[in-house]
Amino acid sequence: IKALESDPIGVQLDKMEKLKLEDACLYPSKRYLKKTVKLNKYTGKPYNLMLALGEPQLGFRAFDLSVLEDYKNDPRYHFDTDDIHGDMSIKSKYTEKKGKVYKRDAVFLQTFGFAYNKTLTKRAVAVYICYLADLTLEHQQLWKNKMLKGKYFIHPDYHRATMGSWDLKESIFNAFLEELHQINEMAKLMDKPPFFREEYARDMKPKGFGFLLRPTLKEYQEFIQLLDKLISQNINKAFFKGDLILYTEKIISASIVERIQKGTIILLEEWLNRVRFLDPKPKNEMIETFKKIRRLRQSPAHAIQEDEFNQKYLKEQRKLVIDAYGAIRTLRLIFANHPKVKGYSGVPEWLYKAEIRTY
Repeated sequence: IKALESDPIGVQLDKMEKLKLEDACLYPSKRYLKKTVKLNKYTGKPYNLMLALGEPQLGFRAFDLSVLEDYKNDPRYHFDTDDIHGDMSIKSKYTEKKGKVYKRDAVFLQTFGFAYNKTLTKRAVAVYICYLADLTLEHQQLWKNKMLKGKYFIHPDYHRATMGSWDLKESIFNAFLEELHQINEMAKLMDKPPFFREEYARDMKPKGFGFLLRPTLKEYQEFIQLLDKLISQNINKAFFKGDLILYTEKIISASIVERIQKGTIILLEEWLNRVRFLDPKPKNEMIETFKKIRRLRQSPAHAIQEDEFNQKYLKEQRKLVIDAYGAIRTLRLIFANHPKVKGYSGVPEWLYKAEIRTY
């Protein structure tokens, strides 16, 4: 089985000379296989044919993101994915034995990942050829119709994971959730209520908190709503109690005064205005990012917009989540300078060093 693409001939000869090889694997060249393989044996099975013609088992092909839609939306399939990889299979209760699914649809994709173009503006599904070759004839054709041209690189963490490496960076989404937890831990040291009402973790992420599976306006807007729920809507007003007045008063008449609750971002801004910063720029940028996310969430509520598919939403989402993470990290660093928090050592090293991946 040819697992990987062969090195150039010069590199192979150099390795043989340096390593003094006693054993070796020989593979027929693609040029030779093209002359000898009987193509009619692989009719309708393009990925089996690729392997027969000498493509490596762990070579990959890139596909339009929409190829996953049929599986994601079909209740007969188990479908699971995160930011770098996923898997898909027919559920046992829908197997052919029970007459609930055609044999052609009883498919299993052990693993798939994601790939990007050079500028990170386009995202695609990436699957190793050996797994594509396991699909039924009908599903191989489905995937072939969604195969993309052009140059894509497979996500480096996905590639390392499939090669057996554990040296992986954390997702920016996992890092964001860890920041929420760390901020709450620091609030405890301040003898105050949790700053965020809800915490999450790597294995308990809110549904949809990851890169868009399909870059559509609808999914992008749903992500903005979720992001705002994790930030401004998640801030605990009880944290500010005793430090700030939590409302403003509006005079309605000589005998009536209406109390209007302040928004959470306004409360945070007022609370931080009590702190003297050597350089207030990061703090100001943080507040502006929170306000921007709030504005973006409110915008769709006041307009009817037609949904559209456009890779630009992936680019915009990536920028937004990078800005949001930068803002939440700034808040954690501000908390870390509180007199009662100094000396706290609970921040994981990977978070402290910001060893995260942003795609």
